Amino acid sequence: MTIFLLIRHGETDYNKRMHLPGRIPGVHLNKKGRQQAQALAENLSKAPIKAIYSSPLDRTLETAEPLAKALNLDVHAMAGLLETDCGEWQGLSVKKLRKQKVWQVVQRHPSLFTFPGGESVRECQYRMVQAIESLRLIHSPEDVVACFSHADPIKQVIAFYLGLGLDNFQRLIITPGSVSALSISENGSQLVTLNYNPSFTWESLQPPMPKSGTHNQKP
Repeated sequence: MTIFLLIRHGETDYNKRMHLPGRIPGVHLNKKGRQQAQALAENLSKAPIKAIYSSPLDRTLETAEPLAKALNLDVHAMAGLLETDCGEWQGLSVKKLRKQKVWQVVQRHPSLFTFPGGESVRECQYRMVQAIESLRLIHSPEDVVACFSHADPIKQVIAFYLGLGLDNFQRLIITPGSVSALSISENGSQLVTLNYNPSFTWESLQPPMPKSGTHNQKP
C-alpha cells in the first residue's frame, strides 16, 4: 500500500488572525510557521520518502522546502492539492463570516455549500481525491509520498478514504504543521495517523501489520 503523508502548511498570520487566506498570493509562513516547517524536516529526514508534491501556494511550498532540502528531492507543484477556492470569502475574517446565516450550512451541511464565486465543497473533495489517485497510479505500493496541502482539503480527502460522509468532515482536526498518514491501495485504505505534530518519529507513522484474514475495502 502506498503511504501518503498529508502535511498541512505551517502557520501564517492569516491563521493567527482567523482569516481565510484562500488562494491569495504572497501569503508566507510567519516565524512559528517556519519553525514548524523546520521541525517537519528534522523529524522526517530519515523517512523513506520517494517524492514530494505541494499545492503551488507560497505557504505550502515554503513548508515543503526544508524537507526537500534534507532529502535532496525536488518539490513538484500540483494544482490538485490547492486550497479551496473561497471566491468572495477570500481574505475575510471567520468572526465576520459567522454572522452570516449561510455559515450554519457550511458547518452542518457542507456537502450542499458552494463558496460565492468559488468552488463547492464537493468539488474540492473530488479534486483532492483525483490528485491522490493520480499519484497512487504512478507510485509503487512500497513508496512513501509527501503531499503538502491545506486544512479542509486534507480533511475532505481523509473523509473520503475513511468512508466518512462529507457533512462530517469538519469533525476532523488538521492543525498547522501537522502530518496525517493514509495507506492506500486499490483494495482498500487505512488511516495510520491523524493530525500528528512533531515531536514524532518516522516509526510511529508506519501502518500496523494487517491481521490475518482481514482487509479494508476502499469506499
